[in-house]
Amino acid sequence: MACSAASTTLLSSNPRVFITKFSISTSSISNYPQTLAVPKSFSGLHKVPFQPQVPRSISSTRGSHSKRSFLVKASSELPLVGNTAPDFEAEAVFDQEFIKVKLSQYIGKKYVILFFYPLDFTFVCPTEITAFSDRHDEFEKLNTEILGVSIDSVFSHLAWVQTDRKSGGLGDLKYPLISDVTKSISKSYGVLIHDQGIALRGLFIIDKEGIIQHSTINNLAIGRSVDETKRTLQALQYVQENPDEVCPAGWKPGEKSMKPDPKLSKEYFSAI
Repeated sequence: MACSAASTTLLSSNPRVFITKFSISTSSISNYPQTLAVPKSFSGLHKVPFQPQVPRSISSTRGSHSKRSFLVKASSELPLVGNTAPDFEAEAVFDQEFIKVKLSQYIGKKYVILFFYPLDFTFVCPTEITAFSDRHDEFEKLNTEILGVSIDSVFSHLAWVQTDRKSGGLGDLKYPLISDVTKSISKSYGVLIHDQGIALRGLFIIDKEGIIQHSTINNLAIGRSVDETKRTLQALQYVQENPDEVCPAGWKPGEKSMKPDPKLSKEYFSAI
């Protein structure tokens, strides 16, 4: 899958377009569960036959010797940072149950890490999703909720959660996976690749007032860093608690901050 650096679309100098094509062998599909255990809350059903979703080709190749191009046609909206996060209400899977998630339910209560990923039952995606789940407690201590979003259905999310990690699944997660089957959430956050119908790897940090304070968008082949997400969140919380200070590059809790003043900032520069 193609990729990009954070918040910047990378362009290839080679005019020939190459975008990675998904291929999954039938033997790998056999690792996924053939029966989907449906939550009791869904129409009284317990189990339904389930055929794992085989990711459709996200693109095609042109020529056997084409070089990679990282050009995709995503939304080109105005920057969202500093503006109110678009609200949404959608179905999600959490604790192997179907629930409703509304972004505005967190306003005044918690920070939110909202991240988008392309598709269930793929490759880079489970490494990111499980990494955030494994460190969920660290974000909880920072009064922060994590929400994952893709264009897949809640049934696909549920099947993936019910698949063992060693088989490419997720296992139980400590936060909800939201279904954006209408693609309206992906579009409102400017991460939808319209001609492919999937989302780029967008990540947004939303403060307790519902304002987007940080965003990073990777192209499809580049996974994100939980460490950097946490560090950025901590820097955001620090400057909101200390509005007369700013955080220099790579700042971590306990390190020296800076005064945004021509004279007072020299105290920082003289100390490094």
